[in-house]
Amino acid sequence: MTRYTLSHWGVYEAGVDDTGKTCLHPYANDSDPSPIGTYQTAESLRALRVRRPSVRRSWLENGPGSAPHLRGKEPFVEVSWDVALDLVAKEIARVRETYGNTAIFGGAYGWASAGRFHHAQSQVHRFLNCVGGYVRHRDSYSLGAAHVIMPHVVDDMDALISYHHSWDVLAQHTELFVTFGGVPQKNAQSAPGGVGRHRVPGGLRAMHDAGVKFVNIGPVSDNLDTGGEVEWIAARPGTDTALMLALAWVLRHENLHNRAFLASHCTGYDEFEQYLLGRIDGIPKTPAWAEPITGVPADTITALARRMHASRTMLNVAWSLQRAHHGEQPFWMVVTLAAMLGQIGLPGGGFGVGYGCVNTLGTPHDKLGGPTLPQGRNPVDAFIPVARIADMLLKPGEPFDYDGKRYHYPDTHLVYWAGGNPFHHHQDINRLLHAWQKPDTIVIHEQSWTASARHADVVLPITTSLERDDLGYASQEAILMWMAKIAEPVGESRDDFTVFAALAQRLGVFSAFTEGRNADQWLRHMYEQTRERYARADVALPDFDTFRDTGMVDLHSRAQPVVMLEAFRADPAAAPLNTPSGRLELYSRQIASFDIPDCPGHACWLPPAEWLGAPLATTYPLHLLSDQPRNKLHSQLDGSPYSAANKIQGREPLYLHPRDAAARGIHDGDIVEVFNARGRCLAGVRITDRILPGVVRMSTGAWYDPEPDTGRDKHGNPNVLTADVPASGLSQGCAAQSCLVEVSAPVANPPPVSAFDLPRFTTAITTDITAATAVPTERH
Repeated sequence: MTRYTLSHWGVYEAGVDDTGKTCLHPYANDSDPSPIGTYQTAESLRALRVRRPSVRRSWLENGPGSAPHLRGKEPFVEVSWDVALDLVAKEIARVRETYGNTAIFGGAYGWASAGRFHHAQSQVHRFLNCVGGYVRHRDSYSLGAAHVIMPHVVDDMDALISYHHSWDVLAQHTELFVTFGGVPQKNAQSAPGGVGRHRVPGGLRAMHDAGVKFVNIGPVSDNLDTGGEVEWIAARPGTDTALMLALAWVLRHENLHNRAFLASHCTGYDEFEQYLLGRIDGIPKTPAWAEPITGVPADTITALARRMHASRTMLNVAWSLQRAHHGEQPFWMVVTLAAMLGQIGLPGGGFGVGYGCVNTLGTPHDKLGGPTLPQGRNPVDAFIPVARIADMLLKPGEPFDYDGKRYHYPDTHLVYWAGGNPFHHHQDINRLLHAWQKPDTIVIHEQSWTASARHADVVLPITTSLERDDLGYASQEAILMWMAKIAEPVGESRDDFTVFAALAQRLGVFSAFTEGRNADQWLRHMYEQTRERYARADVALPDFDTFRDTGMVDLHSRAQPVVMLEAFRADPAAAPLNTPSGRLELYSRQIASFDIPDCPGHACWLPPAEWLGAPLATTYPLHLLSDQPRNKLHSQLDGSPYSAANKIQGREPLYLHPRDAAARGIHDGDIVEVFNARGRCLAGVRITDRILPGVVRMSTGAWYDPEPDTGRDKHGNPNVLTADVPASGLSQGCAAQSCLVEVSAPVANPPPVSAFDLPRFTTAITTDITAATAVPTERH
C-alpha cells in the first residue's frame, strides 16, 4: 500500500533510501512537483527539534511576569509533561480569573499543518473557546489590505481567489497578459492546506504556446517565466497605481474606454473620472505626470494603453503590491482599469488578483470543502488586524480604526501561540522584541527551536505531520487524502490535540473539547461527515476503512473551464456582486463616508512614506523588496539542505544591480550589511541585471538570529529592516514592501554562522520547583 503525505508543497509518497531511512518522493501524477517537501525528513531539521517541554528559568523559578527582558537570552529548564501542563493550566486559570478572557491572545498565524484534524489553528481556537474565549486576529500578512478593500469593490478576497479564469481559458482566449509584479512560480509551489498538482508552470507554457503576449511591469524581471519572450517594463516599486492611472488617462483621453460597461456594470465611474482628469486636485494623471514617479517613459505608457484596448487583455496584480503603504490602491485601481477596458466577465479578459501567488488561482476545480474540526463559538468579541500585534502589546486600551469603525486594543497578559512564527511574519523585529516583553506569559507549541520558541516562557514540543495520521484536503486541489504516519515522534513531542485534551482535563472542559472522542475517532467522524456532505453533491466517497487503505480520492475528473464573473457580465441584476450596489464600485460611498485621510472613496495615487521619491531616500537610497523565497515556504524548512544550498556563507542572498554594486565596491559573493534606522542584518550578495538600479531584494524566511552584543541579525532576515506601520487606516494591513535601506561595503571578517543557535539549558535553582528535571547542557 502506498503511504502518502500532503504538505503545502504538494503530495509526496513515502519510501526508503539506500541507507534504509524513510524518505519522500514527489507524487507521480504531478508534472511540476516542488522539491521543497522532499526534504522534510532531513537530519538537519531533526537536529532543530524541541524534544521535551521547556520552561524559561526566571519564569519557572519566580512565576509569571518574571524578567521578561530575558526572553530569548536566558536558559530553559526541561521539565516533565505533567509539570509543564500543570504550569500552563494554572496560568490560564490565573489570567482568566484575574483579568478575564480578553487578556488572552490566541496566536495561531501561519500555515501550520496541512492536515485537517491536526491543524494547529483549529486546535488552539477550539481549546480557547472551550475555556471562555480569546482575542483573535483578522486577515493575513499576505493580503491584509486586499481582504478589507476588495469586498467594498467587487467581492470577498477568498471568494475571488476561488473563481479566477482557469489556465485553459487564459490559453484559449487571452491575447495580452499584463501583470504588475509578475507571476512568481516560486510562490505557486504551495497552497494553503496542500497542492494536488502544480498548475502554474504548465499554465504559463500553454499560454505562450497559444501565442499570448506577456508584459511584466515592476522592478524585477525574473518573476515571470513562460518559456518564451516576455516584455519587461521596469517600474519603480510602489508606483503601480500611478502607472495604472496614466494608462486609464490614455483610455479616457483617446475615448477608448467602454462607456457601456461602465454604465451597466459599475457605479462611481464619474466621480473617479473627475480625479483622473485632474478636476479635483488640478493634476491630470497623464503619462507625462506618471513618468517621473514610475520611471516608465510616457510613450511606453501610451503605447501599452492602446495595445490593451486592441486586445483581449488580462490584467494581473501580485499580492506584494498591497503589502505596502497605501496597499489598497493598486488592487482597487486594477479593477477600475479593467472596468474601463470593459472586458470583465469575458473569457480571458478582465483582472486577476494574484496569479502565481499560490497554486490555487486558475484552478478548474469546484469548491467542495473538506473535513473540518469545529472550533465552537468565541464568546470574546475583541480582535486585532493580524499585523498589529506589536501595537496591541504596546498600546493596551488605545483606539485603532478598522474598516470604518473604531476599536480598542485589549490588555494582553497571556499569549498562547500554536502554529506560526511571529519572528518571521512580523515587521520591525526590534520593535516586536520590545513589545514581546509586555505579556506575563508566552506559551508556544512548536516543533523546532524557532526564534519565537526561544523567546517564549513555556515551549511544548509538537509532532510534525509526518509523525501522526491525518486527513489531507486543500480547497480546490481535487484530492482527499489519508495522511499516513510515516515517522515516529521526535523526543517526547505530542500532537496538539493530545496537549489540549490534557489541559482541558485540568481546566474542567475535557468533555466539551474532546466530545468523548480520541484522535482516531475524530478522524473517522470528520471523514464520515465529509462523505455525507459530498453525497448530497452527487460525489461518492468510499467508506472510511476503504479510504484509509487506498490512501487517496482523486477528484480531477470533475474539472471544468472557469470564466471569472461570467454570470455577472451576462446579467448583473440576476447575478449581482456582494457589494452595496451589487456592481463594481469604482467609487465607494461607504468608504468615502468613513472619511479616512489615507484611503478616500476611489483609487488614487498616494505616495508611500518610504519609496525612491521620498525625502528619506537621500539617506537610505535603496528600495528593499522582501519577497517570498523559492526554496522554502516563509521560514518553514529553512534548516533543510535545500534552503542551505541557496545561502551565501550561511546567509540569505541580497540581489542588487551591477551599478549599485560598483558604487559600493561590492562583488558577487561578498558579505554586506543591510541597514536603516530600524535595524541591521548581514546578507550575501548576488549581482544581477534583472533588477532595477536603486532596488535590492532579499527574500524572507531566514531564521532571526541576532548577535548578542550588537543585535545585528546574522542570517539575513529582512524584517529587522521593514516598517511596522499600517497600509492605511482602512485595513491596518502589513506594509513590508515600503522600505528604504542602505548597503555597506563588504564586511571584513563577518561573524561565523552555525546552522542555527539552539537555546541553552540549565537546571532549576529554586528548591520549590521539585518537579523540574535536570538535563545536560549539551543535548544534540
